Amino acid sequence: MYDSNIDWILAIVSALAGIGIGALGYHLLNANVARNQKVRQRLAEAELELSQVKDALNDHFARAADLVTSIQRQSQELEQQLSLGADRLCDDLQIKRRLTPNDDSLGADDDSPSVPRDYADGDHGTLAEDFGLRRDDDATGTTQPQPPRY
Repeated sequence: MYDSNIDWILAIVSALAGIGIGALGYHLLNANVARNQKVRQRLAEAELELSQVKDALNDHFARAADLVTSIQRQSQELEQQLSLGADRLCDDLQIKRRLTPNDDSLGADDDSPSVPRDYADGDHGTLAEDFGLRRDDDATGTTQPQPPRY
């Protein structure tokens, strides 16, 4: 009878140890899951906040563009009003010239230097295959030493 009790006690202790190890493993694995859920929730909140900031920024720039357009339109209307008033009321020719818009000022910029380019005029620029190479003298038939090509 003593042998059969030991078998039962050993079976019960093994079952309790298995339940304890299983509970401990579940607790350790479940802690990572809860932490991952918190991280996912914070990530979703950050993405929501980012999308709200982007929407607010888009609205801000759209409003700023509308205001700039309005200012430009009002500036043109003010310039037209001043030029009409100067034409009707002012006798001084210099003031009329300053207040009336001139399209001749666009053509006056022709004397300004041209914009630098990254290419040369014609067919043989600095990127041509024969740039910097000396030509052969056809009459004498001699060739001049060429610079090294890398």
